[in-house]
Amino acid sequence: MPVPAVEEILDDAVVVSLPMNTRFRGQTAREVLLFRGPQGWAEFGPFPEYGPEESANWLRSGVEAAWQGLGEALRTEIPVNATIPAVAADEVEGVVSRYRDPQAVPAVKIKVAEPGQDLADDLARVAEVHRILPNAGLRVDANGAWNHQEAVTALGQIAEIAGERFEYAEQPVAGIEPLAELREALDALGIPVKIAADEAVRKSADPLRVAQLGAAELIVVKAPPLGGIARALAVVQESGLDAVVSSALDTSVGHSAGIALASRLPRLPYACGLGTVTMFSSDVVTTPLVPQAGKLPALPQAPAPDPELLAAHRVTGDREQWWHQRVEAAYQHLSGTAASVSVQ
Repeated sequence: MPVPAVEEILDDAVVVSLPMNTRFRGQTAREVLLFRGPQGWAEFGPFPEYGPEESANWLRSGVEAAWQGLGEALRTEIPVNATIPAVAADEVEGVVSRYRDPQAVPAVKIKVAEPGQDLADDLARVAEVHRILPNAGLRVDANGAWNHQEAVTALGQIAEIAGERFEYAEQPVAGIEPLAELREALDALGIPVKIAADEAVRKSADPLRVAQLGAAELIVVKAPPLGGIARALAVVQESGLDAVVSSALDTSVGHSAGIALASRLPRLPYACGLGTVTMFSSDVVTTPLVPQAGKLPALPQAPAPDPELLAAHRVTGDREQWWHQRVEAAYQHLSGTAASVSVQ
């Protein structure tokens, strides 16, 4: 993919900070850098702990969207799951209420294994979602936080609560080989749980090892950490596994890449994790990309930010400079001329 000069990327780039309704990944506000190319606006938003090499994929994804566009959709609508952060059980109903027509939501992803919480908290949260949304499929996401025995115990108990509505467990343990070991143990115990690989795909030098080792039945793909829509499509195709498209806590601008990826997959048997815009109390567009009746429409291009909202959420000074330095550091890897660029 041709790479524009870094000056073109940063020419009219804007750093924004969006407040969140609920703490997620330890954050109460989400900072990203928005920039514009010939095909429209795009986003660069690797999480703060990501270094230049990993962030290069996020920059590649943004450049692809801004300079090459989102591509041609194969479907007009995308089914979308709701996401329940690791809140207390008595807060679940409030989170669900932020979704428009929540009873139409086809599935719910429930965060589990949160630091400072225990299995009882997870089970109570799952049971409450099961009660409030009786028609939705259920899935849990541990972000690789459980060890082997914790995962076996937890998934066995969650399966008892969720029953036939338990769609899958997302990244219950860290790494590809541990996933394969867990898959074998669950099968041996007769615990009917499918495994979805997330971090094991996007953080691996060889994401296809998940399929080669039989470590999971499906993969979770996100356009930014995989380097864009085209690369994510290639990973899914080569894996031979079904995929769930998810977002990376993007603004509505960046969210459009995930929607485009989902719209271009030949098969889409599971609802996608593209409902995270509901986690923001404000956005950069006048009509945020929030699912209605459990669906999002396919988009020809990313929505353009509203100038007033951009100004309201804009971050300047040291934080703006920090993000510019991150772009420059990632650019060195993206352009194949890695150099030492310090980001303090």
